[in-house]
Order: sequence, then C-alpha cells, then structure tokens
Amino acid sequence: MIGTQKSMIGQFWILGSAQNPSCDPTRPGFFVTSKISDKPPPPKPSSVLFSFQMGSMSLTSLLGHGCRSLVAPVALARTLALTHVALSEHSKSYQHVKVAWFSKRSKKKKRVACESLKEEVTYPTAAAAASVSVYGYPYTRLLPCPSQNGPPRVEHLVVSEGGPVLEYICKNLDLPAQFVADLIHFGAVYYALVCPKPPPTATPEEMRVYKEATAPSVLKKRASIKGKTVREAQKTFRITHVDQFVEDGTYLRVHVHPKRFPRCYEIDWKSRVIAVNEDFVVLDKPAGTTVGGTTDNIEESCATFTSRALGLTTPLMTTHQIDNCTEGCVVLARTKEYCSVFHGKIREKQVKKLYLALAAAPVPLGTITHYMRPINVAPRLISEDSIERWSLCQLEVMECKEVPWPNSVIEEKYGVEDCGWPSKDYAYECKINLLTGKTHQIRAQLAAHGAPLVGDSMYMPATIAEIASPELNPFGKHKKHYIGEDEKEIAVTEWMARHGKEPNVAIGLQACQISWDDGEHSFEARAPWWRCE
Repeated sequence: MIGTQKSMIGQFWILGSAQNPSCDPTRPGFFVTSKISDKPPPPKPSSVLFSFQMGSMSLTSLLGHGCRSLVAPVALARTLALTHVALSEHSKSYQHVKVAWFSKRSKKKKRVACESLKEEVTYPTAAAAASVSVYGYPYTRLLPCPSQNGPPRVEHLVVSEGGPVLEYICKNLDLPAQFVADLIHFGAVYYALVCPKPPPTATPEEMRVYKEATAPSVLKKRASIKGKTVREAQKTFRITHVDQFVEDGTYLRVHVHPKRFPRCYEIDWKSRVIAVNEDFVVLDKPAGTTVGGTTDNIEESCATFTSRALGLTTPLMTTHQIDNCTEGCVVLARTKEYCSVFHGKIREKQVKKLYLALAAAPVPLGTITHYMRPINVAPRLISEDSIERWSLCQLEVMECKEVPWPNSVIEEKYGVEDCGWPSKDYAYECKINLLTGKTHQIRAQLAAHGAPLVGDSMYMPATIAEIASPELNPFGKHKKHYIGEDEKEIAVTEWMARHGKEPNVAIGLQACQISWDDGEHSFEARAPWWRCE
C-alpha cells in the first residue's frame, strides 16, 4: 500500500501511508517526520509498518501481510505513537524532514531526505508505551470527552485475513474491543477495496511494491471489485457496523485519536434552537463546535446533539458550514429532499447571510474585494490584485462602530485567545453582508485590511508581523519585487509561517442573520458572546 505526503519543501512517497488535514489518503498533506529508533524491538512477521511525526501529530502506518516488502513490529508503532515532537510556533519548524523505512530483504535501515529535525526526540521503551495513557486516551472508552485534543494518530492497514472488522483492528492494533466499537460509532474507521495509485514522483522500489499489491492476477480473484473501475475501488467509505466483514486485501484507515469537541457537552442545545418546521431546523450554533462533524468524528456535532435535544428519530443533515470558532445561524435539513432544495438555493444565490465581526481596528464602509488562492489549506492567502485562477472574494461592510474590548472575564468564559494585539482599549463591531462565500473569507479579508478579528489566533499574528514589516506579505500593498518564482515561493512559505494555529473555541465572528426566498424565511441569532456579561 502506498500513500502520499507533501512537505513544505518537497513531495515524497512513503510506502504504506497517507495523511493530510482532511484525512483523504489519496491527497497530499503537510508533514514532518521523526527519527526512528536505531534498535527497534524484534519484528512481528504478520505486519509491516513505519511511522512518522507531523509537528504535534503522530502517525503510524501499518500494512497487512499482503504487501510483503516492509517489516517492523507493532510494538514499535505503539512506542512511536507515544513520541511527541515539540515543534514550536506552529509551522515555523516545518523546515527539515526525515523519512525512514524498513525493507524485509535487508536488515539495514534505508533513509530518504535525510535532514535532521531541529529538536531531538526521545523515545520511550515498548514497556513504557504499553502502560502510558497517550495524550488523554487510556484506550478504554472514548467517553468521557477529554478537555483538550492531543495529536491525531492514524493507522493504515491492509487486511491479511478476512473477518469482522472489529476483531481485525483489535488484533492488529492491540486495542480493546469497546474502544474500537466507539471509534466505529464516531465514524473514525474507513475502508477501501483497493489502495491508491502512487504519483509520478514515486521511486522504482515504491512502484514495485504497489504493483505487487495490486497485480491483476491478485485483483481478478476478488469478486468484490469485478465491474468496478480502479477509481471506484479506491474510494473510501465509513465502516458503520462492528461486525462488518472485511475481506483479504481491503484497505483500512483507523483514526485512533479523533478530534474531540468537549464544548458539545456544556451546551443546553434546546435553548439554542431558533426555529423548527417539517423541513428544517435553524440553530444558533455555539462557538467551539462543528456543524456536521469532522472526518474522524460525526458524533460530537451540532447536527447530532440538536437531533437528540429535539427527540428526532431521523438525524438532522448539514446544508452549509461555518467555521468551528464561529457562532450563529445555521440551517439543518430534516429530510434529504429539503437538503437538496437548500443546496440549490445556495447555488442560485438566494440565501443571504449577515455577520457581526469584532475587529481589532476600524474597517471602512463599503465593498472590500480580494482574490483568494484556490488551495484548500489554511491559512487562506489573499491578494488585492487579481491573479489567474484565484477566486473572487467580496464582502460589504454595512456598519462599523467602536465598542469596548471584551474584558478578561468574558474572554476566559468563551475561550477567546490573547493573540498579542498591542491596543486593547476598543474593538470595532462591523455588520457585514457576505457577497461571496469562501472559507475563512471574512477572517482573511479583514486581517489583510489590518483589522483582524479578536481572538483569531491564525490571522492576527500575521497582521501584527505585517504591521511591523510591511514587505513580509508577498501579496500585500508593499510586496517586494521578486527575481524569480523560486524566490517568491520562499517568501510565500515564510508568510504562511507567520500565521498561527486555528482558534480553540471562539473568535469575534457571528453569523447573526440568515434569510432566503426574498426574506420569506428570515432568522436572527441571539446577542454575540462579546455583548454578554
């Protein structure tokens, strides 16, 4: 099995694993890998694996016996999963990459892209690994929910012996049955019939391994993939039942540490419901929650908890998204038919959304226009100049009034982070008509205007840096003239590193009003968190 990983300084293939922010095993992602112990425990012949770190992320890849070119013990995987690489200041340390893999035909360790990490890594022994609770996960049950998220741990397997999926995962990852059952209930386990094809950058050795695992002589014996194209057979689906049968050669992806949302258990969900009818529910979404769930957690979501609060037998469905750190109006469909209808209204621009934004500096009234880079990775980069293939972003600032900066008691209550803004006497509440709906649009556009949102730990640090050194932003008003594309790419990478991490709970942003059908349906959220005492 083969997967892709893309670093900030290059792209590599690593046998047997793939991981990116959206957890799609067929797409590249950003990563940093750690040094593997020179003396691993004795190999376990029934499995092959290798591990790497991504900043605060630990990922172990494990394949079944069907891919016979890599060998290392499961105990090593569990040991490496306990290792934490302390990469400071978010992506600033994403500069040196080390990848290591083992070959069954050679006891010597082969290394690729051998540049050392800035920090040294200390690995616990296998015995210590077995007794330690990893980042809040004791591997007993997923509940109660931990108060903080640790780094994700994702396991990639190829089934070597068919049977019930729960039994196979428990045996190969050495996890308790109840814990694995919880993972399946959370939607954290996926399968595909065939592993993805490597990109042109794969090495001859990696291509050889892939061809062995997906040889026509092997695949033609599997009745489950007859009549399917390769692309269809490589598509991933959630495992939905603990007793679901998985056959030899099936690919499994297990999110052992799903992203958690402790705020879900603190909310009176019924009190957040704005309206209910036979087609939809309008919810005043709390900050620090996800509308419809994440790739590895569909349980702790607004849709799930609202469905339970209202006693609905059919789960509510997501019609549109707002950021986890944003609060305010969202529409949840009660039927598949209305979900499709509402999606159509959004496409036809019949849905109007108004936002309240609490900015750190005043914002001029009128329409603000930028262009956003069409890459689905945060932070979202924008430019005042039109760039080919970049998406148009427009918003209208309808009002902007000076208000007191939220006091420390309110900020602590709502989990608002102190991002280092120099003046905290006043903030500026802006009413915004969102003309185009792009991810992070309001956050990125106001930050580019020198008015980042209060508590926005991703965009405010970059604004502060640009105020001090305006030439840092390669797409700003004071950008440098770059000699070539390589020099500009370095500048873009450095500019992205100036941004911080995604906020944990709340920022100064509320979807205060939503309407459609020319105002026939119009709903407003309660007062935003910064007005609450």
